[in-house]
Amino acid sequence: MTLAKTRSVSLVGVDGFVVDVEAAITSGVPGLHLVGLPDTALSEARDRVRAAIFNSNEDWPNRHVTVSLFPASMPKKGSTFDVAIAIALLAAAEVVPPRSCAGLVLIGELGLDGRIRPIQGVLPAVLSAANRGCRTVVVPSANAAEAQLVPGMEVVSASTLRALLCLLRDEPPPIEEDDDDQSATPADTFALRRQDMPPDLDLADVRGQAEARRALEISAAGGHHLFFAGPPGCGKTMLAERLPTLMPPLEPEIALEVTAIHSVAGTLRPGQPLVTQPPFYAPHHTASRASMVGGGSGRVLQPGAVSLAHRGILFLDEAPEFQGGTLDALRQPLEEGEVRISRIEGIAHFPARFTLVLAANPCPCAAAKQIDCSCAPGIRRKYASRVTGPLLDRIDLKLELTPASRAELRYDLEFAESSKVVAERVLLARERTLTRLSGTPWRSNSEVPGPELRRRFTPPQDAMRGADEALQRGTLSARGLDRILRVAWTIADLAGHDEPGPDDIGGALALWSAGRQ
Repeated sequence: MTLAKTRSVSLVGVDGFVVDVEAAITSGVPGLHLVGLPDTALSEARDRVRAAIFNSNEDWPNRHVTVSLFPASMPKKGSTFDVAIAIALLAAAEVVPPRSCAGLVLIGELGLDGRIRPIQGVLPAVLSAANRGCRTVVVPSANAAEAQLVPGMEVVSASTLRALLCLLRDEPPPIEEDDDDQSATPADTFALRRQDMPPDLDLADVRGQAEARRALEISAAGGHHLFFAGPPGCGKTMLAERLPTLMPPLEPEIALEVTAIHSVAGTLRPGQPLVTQPPFYAPHHTASRASMVGGGSGRVLQPGAVSLAHRGILFLDEAPEFQGGTLDALRQPLEEGEVRISRIEGIAHFPARFTLVLAANPCPCAAAKQIDCSCAPGIRRKYASRVTGPLLDRIDLKLELTPASRAELRYDLEFAESSKVVAERVLLARERTLTRLSGTPWRSNSEVPGPELRRRFTPPQDAMRGADEALQRGTLSARGLDRILRVAWTIADLAGHDEPGPDDIGGALALWSAGRQ
């Protein structure tokens, strides 16, 4: 019996598990037998591997071949094991030296012609391999830039099985034809695609709406959720689209985390393997609950919009038009910052720490002026109640917008602040926040848990008088108090205060209370 072993990675959500791929050639009925709980796509690897080996000018062993995937008790799915299976089989047949591939982690799908095709989830797969002590990984050439983002990992890229075999046998590389398909994005079928923001968006484009501009600045500085209510044309969408222009670029560690999610979803743009700017997602109001929070069948789980907006903005325009269950499904990610998708085979975790921005018209007819509205009061109340109270209770900043006046539309141009000016203040505020939160796991005011807010970051008693009175009247909930304290700290950071004062608490309370349905 001849035995050889390689490694690959199995993904569950954005978590990866290193899988040992063992191939044994024994006497018996010729054929390839795959064991280790493979799914249908993985079971079909035997046909892809056989064709790829033949078309790479190599011989197929005419003996009994057993390929085992360890741990055998863990179900495995997908076509990312093709290259590992082919190399393990050829090493067992002594076509390549077994020692040359013993420590390799091989990731990639084989075409029938022997090409190694790009796949989804390369970055989280390589990160998982690095965390488990692996130091060399083989990936498709189209995924090489993505894999090289992982520090300390030696990345070997190959475009064909034949080229990889030459590398393992220390032979000159073959002359290969160009493949126009290698640069293609591996998955363009995901329902929610990244929204590419135009590069010329600027906050100065918005006329009037001084309070809404201020709310955007507070949201960008502290990561606070926003709700805009108002008639069509008052600037709700314009404001939301300009929120990313106020936020600083992602830090390196966070950028890798965000990129890993987009790698799994297949939404990375060609030539840009690293997501460096906060993502912006604006799904249509017909989006289902699964497309919003993530899901899928079995262990093939895809991140939803809340995860694709991780460390960025999730904008839900026409919020009352979304299905009630879809909006209510946001409540758990808003509180916990992650999504847990349970299936019979296990639980997948997707990060989902995003800034939620909701926009809503006052009624279904969306009349530009209230005098033109034909909706009865009951219809207006029913429409507004589609954004439920428990969800509104988790929104930090709520504003009722009115259309800009003629004077603002015509003469506000020279007084409007640009995104660059506001972003500088946001950056200074974030630095103050990080200084105060140094030594803790939190990076923004919106992340600080309520008990820690009251225990370690309690404002002076005289500053809390307005919030205490609202609690006593019953107009403020305990959760609302936590959110007011978080916003107050952000307002204080923007103003350069050491701690929130009465004006900071009052401003936070006014922003939390305004616009409640």
